[in-house]
Amino acid sequence: MKTPYKFVKNTAGRRVPTEANGIPQVPFKGAQGFKPTGNKAAPRIASCTEYPADGNKLVGSIKEALEMAGLRNGMTISSHHHFRNGDLVMNHVFDAAADLSAKDLRWFPSAAFECHQPMIKHLDSGVIHNIEGSLNGSLGRYASEGKMEGLAVLRSHGGRWQAVQDGEVHIDIAVIAAPTADAFGNATGDRGPSACGLLGFGLVDSQYADKVIVVTDNLVPFPCIPWQIQGQNVDFVVVLDKIGEPEKIISGTTELTRSPDRLLIAELTAKFVKEAGIMKNGFSFQAGAGGISLAFAIYLKEMMIKENIKARFIRGGSTKYLVEMLEEGLTDYILDGQTFDLEGVRSMRENAGHVNTSPFTSYNWHGKGNFASQVDAVVLGATEVDLKFNANVVTHSDGQMLHGIGGWQNCLFSKCTILSIPAFRGRYPIIVDEVTTLVGPGELIDVIITELGIAINPLRKDLIEATKRSQLPIRDIREIKDEVDQLLGEVPAKPQLMDEPIAVVKWVDGTLIDTIFKLEAT
Repeated sequence: MKTPYKFVKNTAGRRVPTEANGIPQVPFKGAQGFKPTGNKAAPRIASCTEYPADGNKLVGSIKEALEMAGLRNGMTISSHHHFRNGDLVMNHVFDAAADLSAKDLRWFPSAAFECHQPMIKHLDSGVIHNIEGSLNGSLGRYASEGKMEGLAVLRSHGGRWQAVQDGEVHIDIAVIAAPTADAFGNATGDRGPSACGLLGFGLVDSQYADKVIVVTDNLVPFPCIPWQIQGQNVDFVVVLDKIGEPEKIISGTTELTRSPDRLLIAELTAKFVKEAGIMKNGFSFQAGAGGISLAFAIYLKEMMIKENIKARFIRGGSTKYLVEMLEEGLTDYILDGQTFDLEGVRSMRENAGHVNTSPFTSYNWHGKGNFASQVDAVVLGATEVDLKFNANVVTHSDGQMLHGIGGWQNCLFSKCTILSIPAFRGRYPIIVDEVTTLVGPGELIDVIITELGIAINPLRKDLIEATKRSQLPIRDIREIKDEVDQLLGEVPAKPQLMDEPIAVVKWVDGTLIDTIFKLEAT
């Protein structure tokens, strides 16, 4: 029997539950309305006397490591997603947990992908109670159908760090897949046969979890240099034949678009950055994952070469296109949050200007400053936007939960946030009266760029003024929506939702910005 939920309306007018998975929740109070109090959570104190004096923390298997870590019912097990759809570790972890008869575990990944479809049997059997992390593909559909016992909790990358740091989520056992490690637990992601780039998403897990298991397929003599994960924070090291398939860190979201319409959007985006006066010596930008964003980087590069412009830094996810800009002297640095292809992996290993970062250094809202606010322009995607410039990235217009938040929310605090999106996908318009799920508030979204024109948020009078004499197709967002509606004619009906929540969406500060409800059976 699932828990009945009580709801309140947050400041965005969205119904959110007063608790999630038994934990009281704070409703969204505005983009910058919530101020935390108190102290950061603290990890347990360990003693080196508990560990071998020779530094050898090797154990024979994942199952043995879980046993030694004290696996019990109801624990939280965390993981990172730097292998994206090429992860070969976490399915083994939960298979081992099932062998140990564990129940009601909370899985706390930074993201889950289609390669984790085998987790469904563990959800069905009760080994996993719920997942708190970005859900993609099959796991998203599973949750959308109301099959998960507990609520899914969706957080941004920075929000995940915030949740651990603030004590909202206590990690009992962290599992860190490391392409190279030594027996002491020092680990790195930028080398070895399974090299995936950096391990920044696993850094908070290593620092705050009660027990930390490093799993590698490339054991090297002490010291593993450079260490991205410090052995001082690691309890056990496990060696497997293979931990990941690096070629699968490239997914559909990291492949360049070939669509003429989407290439036009990318070109318009680059032109907007130039015409708005953003592209100048010393500027910075971030192009998120997605075919349009990647194409934007190519168009922008051409303009920078033509105008003899050099960026101070580019914020990554890194791709080969950003690597080319670094190696051709068009930027001083790539500040990388996750590596999206193998050229990014190589560059991180070889280029001193390709710097690995973590969500703490770039995206943690409960920190002493916000890295994202120093980025001059960020180019992102969305599944929906509405007339108030609110945006959705986790559900589609049919109500299915097929994506996670990633760093998307955190990036909204840049000096100019641009959503480069097609005007419609299939028969579904992307500009709607009201988004199905509110993930990013319109006050932080500055520009919408489609193949049918560019809409600037009326709040950004400076951008309107800067581009009013340009040849760019600047239009009111309602005009673009009306044209799309005329082109499409009758569109599919809005999804019918039940009053049963299946997931909550966190804002960057840990408050609840929206709820995702179960779809009615069709």
